[in-house]
Amino acid sequence: MKIKTIHLQNFKRFTDLTIENIPETSKLVLLIGTNASGKSSLFDAFGFCADVAKRDVAADFWDYYRKIPSQPVHLEIGFQSGETIRLASDKTYPYGTTTGKDIVYYENTITSTNPFYGRTSLRQVPRLTRTALGQGSKLKYEFEKDVDWDRPRFFIDRDERFENDIERIAGIIFQDVFHSYEKHVDTIREKYIQPINAAFARVFDHTSGLRLELIEFIPPFDDETAKITFKKGKSQFPYNCLSAGEKEVFNILINFMNRKDVFQDTIYFIDEIDLHLNTSLQFRLLKEITENWIPENCQLWTASHSLGFIEYAKQSGIACIIDFDNYDFDLPKTLVPDPKDNPDIYEIAVSKELLSSLFRDRRIVFVENTDRDYYAMLDLPGTIFVPANNRNQVYHKVRTDPQFFGIVDRDFLTDNDIEQIRTAYPRLHVLRYYSIENYLYHPDNLAEYHRNRRTSFDREKYIADLTEAKNREKDSFIIDLTQDRSSYPYFREPEYDAKSQAPLRNRFRNEKENKEQAVVVHENIKSDDFETFYKSLPMNSCCKHLVQRQNIPKSELAKTTWFRERITELLQ
Repeated sequence: MKIKTIHLQNFKRFTDLTIENIPETSKLVLLIGTNASGKSSLFDAFGFCADVAKRDVAADFWDYYRKIPSQPVHLEIGFQSGETIRLASDKTYPYGTTTGKDIVYYENTITSTNPFYGRTSLRQVPRLTRTALGQGSKLKYEFEKDVDWDRPRFFIDRDERFENDIERIAGIIFQDVFHSYEKHVDTIREKYIQPINAAFARVFDHTSGLRLELIEFIPPFDDETAKITFKKGKSQFPYNCLSAGEKEVFNILINFMNRKDVFQDTIYFIDEIDLHLNTSLQFRLLKEITENWIPENCQLWTASHSLGFIEYAKQSGIACIIDFDNYDFDLPKTLVPDPKDNPDIYEIAVSKELLSSLFRDRRIVFVENTDRDYYAMLDLPGTIFVPANNRNQVYHKVRTDPQFFGIVDRDFLTDNDIEQIRTAYPRLHVLRYYSIENYLYHPDNLAEYHRNRRTSFDREKYIADLTEAKNREKDSFIIDLTQDRSSYPYFREPEYDAKSQAPLRNRFRNEKENKEQAVVVHENIKSDDFETFYKSLPMNSCCKHLVQRQNIPKSELAKTTWFRERITELLQ
């Protein structure tokens, strides 16, 4: 069971949130974002769906979840299988059944009996307290009636399931011992002890030779708490003496051992698994859980600020990352997974102010938005490409921080404009052509692409077709050329008052000079000399109908030697 899309309206943090385009291959979905960005609100939606599916909805639930009291709530989750869950608090949503004490309009096409299983961040038990089996509840009866009977009602509540897990596993061990006489004690250890120790070996760093091992698991009885004993080196110690990080790992593993057999077609959602763990432990624990403890037909959703989790999700082929940071969720918002090679995701764990320290041996180059996808494919040594929202943001990153570099489109700049910009901002590189599309669809780049694939390409006909198309379309963009140039930020900074930079600062404030340079661009575009007009031709919006541009992914055109050499030259 894997989620494809989510839609929430008037639900807690969100006015109208859509999450879409989750890859079918994603066994892990990592939510990143600052505190109060809405990650746990999404988990509340999962928990609410679980409660409704089990017909276990309290009357006050809607009031807790409703963002605006007078407005209805609507939840819809679509799965990769085509199945859906839809919930609404108002009959204007035409779902067919009601459930619980409150009115819930509910439509469910899923076949899984346990579609969701969640754990809050408030789950660690610092010390064992129960001195007999059954002190928590009628465990066996409740578990058989509902395998998730002991879940917290809200995601702000404490998760008390750890000692229930201990009791149930102890009970199962007793059954194995007394009902299966042929089973040897080694078989019991192999089934219940060795999986935990194998996970410990993969998660904890044992280069020091001090390997953490579970060696004893005795349930509570005779007014004594459970005896869960561990060994590290030559020392033995009980559960209560584990470090906070060790308890966190053991708590999670025991929970999976107890429950995963009955949650085989399920969305697992666990908040802040990384609590109390250092960066390397974070990475290895998330890898261990995702690859060894989550059943194959399931999906894990977790939220974190941790560098280790981000790094694992970035490297893993079965993970995707969704960034909740810096969005105004009072407005409608659609989120999609972030590109895996986007270093900007590290800002959740390490701010951009610290990027230069984190990547101290690399050149950090800010580029315009989705252009980063193509620059990143170059895999230039010692270079990290980071997306900025637009041209102005790239410029301001470079202007305000001497450790950052930038690449911006040429747009309607002249050669003289670029020369002055480079003089004032030597770390800001300007493309020699209008946009990155001019490089990708350059005849020399297309020629290499077809040559590598042994397909035909008529370079001269392509240039002739480009020239003809340019002449048909040029009036549509030339008319706004001067106005477009006046929006560029490079020549309007008031701090550059030195005489040597006065011409740069005043260029776009001086209407006469702006018009003079606009005329130069105009003449470039009117020319039929290819290299003259092509540098000012907006290939990101013009000539898109040409047959030579059809059915060729830009991602493939970004992998050529020609493109790599041009960008390498630009950055030198």
